[in-house]
Amino acid sequence: MKLRYGAASPFARKCALASHVLGLADRVTLVDNATDPDDAIRSRNPLNKIPMLLTDDGMAVFDSPVILEYLDHVAGGGKILPTEPKARFRALIQQALADGLMDAAILVMYEGRFRESHQHSPKWVAMQQGKVDKALQALEADLPGDEITVGTITIACALGYLDFRFNGEWRKAHPRLATWQDGFRARVPGYDKTQPVG
Repeated sequence: MKLRYGAASPFARKCALASHVLGLADRVTLVDNATDPDDAIRSRNPLNKIPMLLTDDGMAVFDSPVILEYLDHVAGGGKILPTEPKARFRALIQQALADGLMDAAILVMYEGRFRESHQHSPKWVAMQQGKVDKALQALEADLPGDEITVGTITIACALGYLDFRFNGEWRKAHPRLATWQDGFRARVPGYDKTQPVG
């Protein structure tokens, strides 16, 4: 399998991290989309987005929630995507919350990094930052738990992205969540091996 990824993408990181958790890292080749001259993304994913997983039989799987479900299937099922309904939907909701947090944080970062200062929209940034803040408040109030699921993997990658791009400023206001994140990092295989760069 080949995972088309970006070295700084938290969405790609969650796929790479899941492959480690599931014992599939040796079966998943990481292909940095920025350095691949063939640019398979455009021809295989109509959305032209990373991450995208090319399976052994040539199927293009996207985006990250579907990739995690596919990897769980390859690993035998029920590993990071619980089968019991209550646990399953908790994990899926956690994943959706963390995906939304990452979306908003990326938009805040893009506004400052890729748009000229005269084009910045404080209202837009405040709206996206508000989503980040609300997500963090929800996670601080209802800690993710110790089970390694699609939800907790995505939360860890979302918080890792905030550490990476925003100097971990979230930690001061969310000490319980910061402790959870540090514990996840210490006990989950592959977390440090999938650190973002760029």
